Amino acid sequence: MDRSARWREIVARPEAELPLDEAALVIAATADATVDVSVQLARLDELAAQIGSADTGEVCRFVFETLGVRGDQKTYDDPRNSYLDQVLDRRLGIPISISVLVMEIGRRCGVALEGVGMPGHFLLRDPREPDLLIDAFSGGRRLDHAACAELLRAVAGTEIQLLESYLAPVGPRSIVARMLANLDQSFRRRDDKEGLRWVTRLRAGIPGQPLTDLVALADTFARLGDVDDAAALLEELAQRPGTPADAARRLRVRGRGLLAPFN
Repeated sequence: MDRSARWREIVARPEAELPLDEAALVIAATADATVDVSVQLARLDELAAQIGSADTGEVCRFVFETLGVRGDQKTYDDPRNSYLDQVLDRRLGIPISISVLVMEIGRRCGVALEGVGMPGHFLLRDPREPDLLIDAFSGGRRLDHAACAELLRAVAGTEIQLLESYLAPVGPRSIVARMLANLDQSFRRRDDKEGLRWVTRLRAGIPGQPLTDLVALADTFARLGDVDDAAALLEELAQRPGTPADAARRLRVRGRGLLAPFN
C-alpha cells in the first residue's frame, strides 16, 4: 500500500481506532520520503519504555526535562515544527505537535491524555483533572480556566471570550486535520507550491469535512494548476451521499469548466 492509500485508510477509520501517532508520522513521511514510519513508531516505543508505567506528571517531566522538548519561540512557523520525527530530532515544536508527542508517549505508559482544540493554541487535558489544562508549548504548565482565558486573549485578541466549547476534547481526526491546516498556512506564507500541493491532497482525503471546506480544497488544486485533481474532487463531492441535486449539478458544471480549456 502506497503512502497516499495508507493515509486514506487510516483517516477513514472510526475515531477510536485511528492511530494518531501513525497519522502524524505519515504527514512527516509525505513531506520527506526518507522518513520511515515504522522506525519512528519504534522510536516512540523505545522512549516510552524508558519510563514504563507512569502518571501524567512523570510523562511530562520525561518529555520536557529529560528529552528537553520545548516550544519554538523563534521560528514558530517553520514547517519542521509540525513533523513528529523532527520534533524529536530538534526537540522543538508548536503546541499541537508537542501535545501529540506527549499524548503518544503517555498512551504507551498507560496515561490517556485528551487533546483540547482551543483556537490559536492547542492544549492537553488529563481526564482525571478536568479543570486543569496542560500547555505543552510552555513545558507542561498547568492552566486553570482563568489562565486559559488569558492565553486565548494573548493569541487570538483581547475581544475574544473563552467559550466552554473551546476547551472540549477533540479526537485524532480533528488533530491531524489541524496539523495539516497549520502546514497549509505555513506553505502559503512561504509561497511553497509543492508543499501546499501535498498538504491539500492529504486534507482532501479526510472524510466527514463540510462541503464548503472541500470545495475550497478543489479551488486550491485549481490555483496550483492541478485541474484534474480539482475536477475529480468536485465530481466526488457531486456523488457524495446527501449532496442536494442542484448542488451536485453546480459542482459538475464547475468541474467541467476547469477541464474545458484542456479538451
